[in-house]
Amino acid sequence: MEASIHELAIVSPEAQLAEGVVVGPFSLIGPNVKLGKDTIIHSHVKIEGHTTIGERNEVYSFCTIGAPPQDLTYKNEPTETIIGNDNIFREYVSIHRGTHKDRAKTTIGNKSLFMAYVHLGHDVDFGSNCIVANSTNFAGHVKVGDKVIIGGGCNISQFVSLGTGSYLGGASAIDRDIPTFCTAYGNRVRLKGINIIGLRRNGHSKQVITEVVDFYRMMEASPLSPRAFVEHEELMVDFKNNEVIDEMVSEIRKSEVGIAPFMS
Repeated sequence: MEASIHELAIVSPEAQLAEGVVVGPFSLIGPNVKLGKDTIIHSHVKIEGHTTIGERNEVYSFCTIGAPPQDLTYKNEPTETIIGNDNIFREYVSIHRGTHKDRAKTTIGNKSLFMAYVHLGHDVDFGSNCIVANSTNFAGHVKVGDKVIIGGGCNISQFVSLGTGSYLGGASAIDRDIPTFCTAYGNRVRLKGINIIGLRRNGHSKQVITEVVDFYRMMEASPLSPRAFVEHEELMVDFKNNEVIDEMVSEIRKSEVGIAPFMS
């Protein structure tokens, strides 16, 4: 089935629309845009820049995708926005293209839900199977793992990383990294515990989950910082061969902005 373009939509003849694409009235599709099979663009959507959107995505009214970054050093370079498959973007979502200060692209994976008024800044590297509630803002250079859940009204600062399976409470101000499968909330954000439900849903065994909880509690109770804690081999000996803990340790060691402090 050929693409269906409403007579009141403006679609550049240079844009590439796969079969089954639907473009609603008053939407604007720029010349360097590629839309994958069966993607639905509702009314009043603007997609511009060098933007590639995969298959079966749905973009609701008043979204803006591929807009220039809010960065004074950006000089209209041909940077990109790349989006995977099966994502839902509700009303007023805005996604900005990348800059040459980073990877020169903003990327989003597959099967995520972005509720109304979510903003993704330039050079965001966003995973798959995530849920982001209304009015959440991601500053430039933020990295988000897979299966992350974020409550409404959160604000994530530049260069922060959110680990796989992390869970963030609503109205949190997140200025530090959140490790894999940790829960956190607050202004400023603090670590609250382990996302046990998320671990179960991802098929991890009871033993793995118990070890992750024990690791977290030991690190929380230690007078050492998380980075210093994971460097003490004698403290880590009981947590070998646990892939979740291995990922958490790797994130702690690589963190550039530091790990969020524990809840007092």
